[in-house]
Amino acid sequence: MAKEHLWWQTGIVYQIYPRSFQDTSGNGVGDLPGILSRLDYLQWLGVTAIWISPCFRSPMKDFGYDVSDYRDIDPLFGTLSDMDDVIAAAHERGIRVILDFVPNHTSDQHPWFIESRSSRDNPKRDWYIWRDAKADGSPPNNWLANFGGIGWQWDEHTNQFYYHAFLREQPDLNWRNPEVREAMFGVLRFWLDRGVDGFRVDVLYHLIKDEQLRDNPENPKWEEGENPYRRLKAVYSSDQDEVHDVVREMRRVFDSYDDRVIIGETYVPLRRLVKYYGENNDGAHMPFNFQLLLLEWRPERIGEFIDRYEGALPEGAWPNWVLGNHDYPRVAWRVGAAQARIAAMLLLTLRGTPTLYYGDELGMADIEIPPDRVVDPPALTLGVGRDGERTPMQWDASPNAGFTSAEEPWLPLAPDYAAQNTAVQREDTLSMLTLHRRLIHLRQSEDALMAGTYHRMYAEGDILAYSRRHNGGGFAVILNLGGSEQVVELGPADSGRIALSTHLDREGDEVSSRVKLRPDEGVIIRLG
Repeated sequence: MAKEHLWWQTGIVYQIYPRSFQDTSGNGVGDLPGILSRLDYLQWLGVTAIWISPCFRSPMKDFGYDVSDYRDIDPLFGTLSDMDDVIAAAHERGIRVILDFVPNHTSDQHPWFIESRSSRDNPKRDWYIWRDAKADGSPPNNWLANFGGIGWQWDEHTNQFYYHAFLREQPDLNWRNPEVREAMFGVLRFWLDRGVDGFRVDVLYHLIKDEQLRDNPENPKWEEGENPYRRLKAVYSSDQDEVHDVVREMRRVFDSYDDRVIIGETYVPLRRLVKYYGENNDGAHMPFNFQLLLLEWRPERIGEFIDRYEGALPEGAWPNWVLGNHDYPRVAWRVGAAQARIAAMLLLTLRGTPTLYYGDELGMADIEIPPDRVVDPPALTLGVGRDGERTPMQWDASPNAGFTSAEEPWLPLAPDYAAQNTAVQREDTLSMLTLHRRLIHLRQSEDALMAGTYHRMYAEGDILAYSRRHNGGGFAVILNLGGSEQVVELGPADSGRIALSTHLDREGDEVSSRVKLRPDEGVIIRLG
């Protein structure tokens, strides 16, 4: 193992959406005891860290991203004691625990907001963003809410507007207020003291808004039919330069503990993304890099971005890659089942920390949600929702895929769950699950894949090829992103034996001057 690197640099992060992972209470919703019961599976798979999406006390208007108590677990998921059990049991298995911190906004049922809206002179009034209406009674500016409509809600009791970047039930905190910062840093300390290994920080780039609340400019590229939120460019409502002061302060909290990590949710352009590492790497340890979610699935586009990303990273900054999450359609839906195997090899052989979304190791795809089962707020307001990528984990062929004993889970199951589940795929030596496990174990056993250099060999036609090298050893990764057979010419330094194919049937084959790839096949060649 690359001893000079930290656990979050050499590890594999696995995102768990707790509502959909495993239900033990029989109410159709996943819970913390369910996660506890599946830790042995995660250890078998080879993941070394789990990121658990929000499970704090919440009215669940946005499924936990509207927090009413940051220091307690919502009864839907269990208790504080259950969380302590998950942390302890995970640590016993060598698995770190990362929680989801939601600092941009609270629930409107949080005691802080209840106090804040009680009167204009309440001590917590300035904990949120309150403003008078314009002379004509309209909102203070033109900012929009991510989930539809304007970003301002009129409060009849105090005759002012408050700002909400998401739902009206999610009022934004005023992070320019030092009292807010200290209160939220206290939340972090509460969980770090309980043994949590780090946090993924929700919408980190939203924390600071323009002090003058200037109108956002029109987006000239927006077209009718697109998400209305993108009609304006969020120049003043997010990603302000002062946010980096907040991130540095937050980092100091983490640095007062041993070996903890901040992962920032940062949907911003590359030149802005790398700023979240801070000056001299005193910001977020890993600002999430979402480009594999967004890029057109073509070798030249992917190869070009990898080079730009590697070139933009500050000295000493650690890269990371994400293929799926709870906000975007699953990779198997985006690129198809065959190319999802290529995507897995790409994710698990690039330089930097990979984050794997639950169920992607099975090739789970989005499903069509019947109108009467839709629950996601953007789906209800904009018609574009995320329920399809949040369906229950498929464990076995029993009723409800072994996810719940309830008559009906909170979201429908994929219709193919009887054939596509962990129990079936564990027994299939050619399955998507087997491929993921072998990729993970190869990565974790080879310094060149965990911490070696990255060099692009070429990206043209249907082929993306690159090498990973460390201390004289290394691998070439050659991926066919097309549906036809390809013959790839290799240089003298790129000969060796196949360590792994996405088809799982060529291990040990010798490769010299050229390698033949079947449609939708990728290979890892052990060089030398």
